[in-house]
Amino acid sequence: MQKDEPQLSLQRRRFCTGTLGVAALGPLALTACGGEPATTESAAPRAKAAALQSSTASGSSVRSFVHPGLLHTEADFARMRAKVAAGAQPWLNGFNALLNTGRSHLGNWPRPLQTVVRGGTGSNFAQLYIDIARTYQLALRWKVTGDTSYADRAVAFLNAWSSTLTGITGNADRFLAAGIYGYQFANAAEIMRTYSGWAAADLARFQNMMLTVFYPLNHQFLVQHNDADITNYWANWDQCTLASILAIGVLCDRQDLYDEAVNYYKNGPGNGAASQAVRFIHPGYLGQWQESSRDQGHCTLGVGLAASFCEMAWNQGDDFYGYDNNRFLAGAEYVAKSNLADANGNLYYTSMPFDAYTNNHGTGTGISPAGLPFVRPVWEMIHNHYVNRMGLAAPYTALMAARVGTEGDGGNGDQLGVGTLAFSRDPIAAGAPPGGLSARLVGGKVELSWWGSAYATSYTVQRATSPGGPYTTVIDGVTDPLTYTDSGMAAGSYYYVVTATTPSGVTAPSNEAQISTATTLRAWLPFDESSGGTAADASGNGVNGALLNGALWSAGKNGNAVALDGVDDYVALPADVVAGLADFTIAAWVYWGGGRDWCRVFDFGSGTNHYMFLTPRARNGGMHFTITTGGGYGSQTLSTATLPAGQWVHVAVTLSGATGTLYVNGGVVSTNNAMTAAPFRLGGTSQNWIGRSQYPADPYFNGKVDDFRIYHGALNAEQVAALMTS
Repeated sequence: MQKDEPQLSLQRRRFCTGTLGVAALGPLALTACGGEPATTESAAPRAKAAALQSSTASGSSVRSFVHPGLLHTEADFARMRAKVAAGAQPWLNGFNALLNTGRSHLGNWPRPLQTVVRGGTGSNFAQLYIDIARTYQLALRWKVTGDTSYADRAVAFLNAWSSTLTGITGNADRFLAAGIYGYQFANAAEIMRTYSGWAAADLARFQNMMLTVFYPLNHQFLVQHNDADITNYWANWDQCTLASILAIGVLCDRQDLYDEAVNYYKNGPGNGAASQAVRFIHPGYLGQWQESSRDQGHCTLGVGLAASFCEMAWNQGDDFYGYDNNRFLAGAEYVAKSNLADANGNLYYTSMPFDAYTNNHGTGTGISPAGLPFVRPVWEMIHNHYVNRMGLAAPYTALMAARVGTEGDGGNGDQLGVGTLAFSRDPIAAGAPPGGLSARLVGGKVELSWWGSAYATSYTVQRATSPGGPYTTVIDGVTDPLTYTDSGMAAGSYYYVVTATTPSGVTAPSNEAQISTATTLRAWLPFDESSGGTAADASGNGVNGALLNGALWSAGKNGNAVALDGVDDYVALPADVVAGLADFTIAAWVYWGGGRDWCRVFDFGSGTNHYMFLTPRARNGGMHFTITTGGGYGSQTLSTATLPAGQWVHVAVTLSGATGTLYVNGGVVSTNNAMTAAPFRLGGTSQNWIGRSQYPADPYFNGKVDDFRIYHGALNAEQVAALMTS
């Protein structure tokens, strides 16, 4: 599993999800659509490696990939050589670990198979992963020492397998074999492609093997998930598959494959996609891993696989380490902390925050002790990126890397190992300022979280009533977790920054995060127009609605309303209309004409995994509000009697902290005190609809909607009742 700067300097692409505004992300949030973080490595000017162009009809890429450019670049090999030659630590220990694995020696010869079987009768897959480890380690010995005898032996392994292997089979585990060993074998070949002693025809034959033996199984799994419920497969299944597709894309210069992996990581429906793998972000940016309630062996496996994906993409100029405000780091820190012990020997997992997680295997209510603690050699790659490359604090990842010690052989084939040699970097001179500061209104209080700075010993939170200050100190001496909840202020707008105390002094402030403690309109559609296809936003925020497929203006509860025919009419709101909302209110007057179950008053989301909706009548009868980040699993709901048809009814949904409330005609009809899935957890929402469902088979809304409002903050019962007369 496992895993610096490409020989050709790159301008890294960043990916924003819309969950946090650019101002909230700040200089350390690597997803921000702005300048480079202020670190020695990333501050250097970078030029595009090549413009991305459309693929040819044959599927061949016209993008110029960096080679070697998977887990290692030529600059990485130069660093390894120089450090080992100088006897520098920890590289020398890492190199000695490589020499002592038993798999990096010239006495090893390939044992290729025509058919690899993983799972069921006749399993022989160990023969493949052992030979891959030998190939990879021989390649590293060549790059570090310059001794071509190791290169020649690595080539012998690559050629033997590419001229013999024709298939991978077995039970469902065949997809694991194609994924884990696919990305590993591609990495070994990517190192050797620069060796003049590997004939072009032999490289081409190896590429063909990767495209015809490994990739078809990778693609099949992402599309079909072995014809099972998609949640049947835990995160590591997708993650090894994504790593393999991306690696094969680079090795074979196939942009279409590379893009397939990248797009799935950002938007895919399976548990290996970023928002499902790190499924819940707790205050202080502790990211609950999708497999945390399963066992720790698979958690650390997934972390290693995801890190490999991020490192390989990084070396091609794409930053998924920083994607979605360092979402992967949040997950790595959570898993690392789960597998560590404090000074008294107590396991951290006993006090770790946990949000109940449901899939088709059942419901997990806490971190599983199975396999605890699990020490896997995958942490050097993660620690050295975030701390020594970027200057962020990653304290639990650092502790796990220290716990593992010098990373030697990968062992059972789950990871390539030898990460101390391959990924160690000189300590960064100074940490970057705190960043990624976010502020949310949760239960009427301001909840702050931020990313820390390497070498920081504590943090100070400051608050102002005007942008840019002057600031006053709210609290200092914050250490762990990096979160603070502020309260007791008058209703109004507030501006926060965080600084870090380090051995060299106090850092510059973080990005400034703004929040209002008052309940304010995010969007207000009175629907009082009488012509045209646009419903103007009366809040002044420009959240206008578009009437689509023949939606009409009609007499409403107050003035006019939008009339929807129940066939295909709906109103579309702009993307990310509920982005960043924790406490919220959505309210409207609704005239339902009746019809089939599951039509929508509104449905905001990005597809059938992440959404929030209100339906007049669900399948079992009754009006339902539902919010989920797990598709059909783990939905959090409010429900009451079916919405009356043929009359105007005022409906409202509020969330304050973890308390959700459903109102009908100003009265409370349902309360849920365990609603943790706030709108901001949906991520970017590109499909925000009045009258239409995320599910294509669901019916459209038949009736009218008037005075549709979205608030930042939760209205109380008196305020909801007042909407009926406003």
